[in-house]
Amino acid sequence: MASSNRSSNSLLVPNATAALDQMKYEVAREIGIAIPQDGYYGEMATRDAGAIGGNITRKLVQMAEMQLAGRASR
Repeated sequence: MASSNRSSNSLLVPNATAALDQMKYEVAREIGIAIPQDGYYGEMATRDAGAIGGNITRKLVQMAEMQLAGRASR
């Protein structure tokens, strides 16, 4: 398998960082999890971090599906 120079968690679109951070706060608020104000996640339960990440993934997939469906109807 070919090696890659980017890490698995680096963004393909670097300008998306702010939007993803905003989505993280929105999702956490929706599911009732407090995000540490200092940005340190070391004391957050793994289950909570996973719930936030899982819900973000769900939303991103839903957004992509809607975008693809919009293209298909054109």
